Amino acid sequence: MFQTIINSILRASIAYLLLLVVSRFMGRKSLSQMTFFDFAIIITLGSVTANLAMGPENTPTTAATTLITLGALAILTGYLHIKSLWVRKLTNSEPVTAIENGKIVDKNLKKVRFTINELSSMLRKKNVFNYADVEFAIIENDGQLSVLPKSQKAPLTPSDLNISTSYTGLTKDLVMDGKVLSENLKSIKLDEKWLNTQLSNQGVSSIEQVFYAGLDSSGNLYVSVKQPDTQEYHGQYGIE
Repeated sequence: MFQTIINSILRASIAYLLLLVVSRFMGRKSLSQMTFFDFAIIITLGSVTANLAMGPENTPTTAATTLITLGALAILTGYLHIKSLWVRKLTNSEPVTAIENGKIVDKNLKKVRFTINELSSMLRKKNVFNYADVEFAIIENDGQLSVLPKSQKAPLTPSDLNISTSYTGLTKDLVMDGKVLSENLKSIKLDEKWLNTQLSNQGVSSIEQVFYAGLDSSGNLYVSVKQPDTQEYHGQYGIE
């Protein structure tokens, strides 16, 4: 049995290392950019890796040892990512410049196996429809695209027009699915009596009727009540 455990640890370690190597050279598409073929390859790769890690002895002991080994290696890799820049570069690579000063850096696209069609699609999702409008576009480690538009093409902000704006903070959740979040109420020095009064002012007689309620930084209470099970809702343009 001891020999079986040792063999399982060795197989799982080899499978994990091979998976790291193959993943490193497969490119850096994010899940949202994968085609059906890409997805099929990933599934096949996972299946082959699992078979390699398990080996011919498919027993509970082998399965448990393999699972523990892979988990431990994943934790170790994550720890080394934090501690070692070399390991980070080895497993995750580095961000790559796809566009610089409006010019496509084609050698970098080839390096990360990105086509011009994929780059165009990602730019359109960033509301950019002209390569010349881009100062820098960088393909990140996770396959996402970060875009810095040229200053003359960037949208105006209040600071550009010297317009002062008020502070906009996060909305504080107060009720979720008919349950009062008491800790959140206490953190803003309010109580359920205040909450019930505010709900009553909006025509809500019971907290149990509330699906969600939140207080924004301006002191406005947003309330969404539960819909009756018998009510059918049809949105615009056929969207439910």
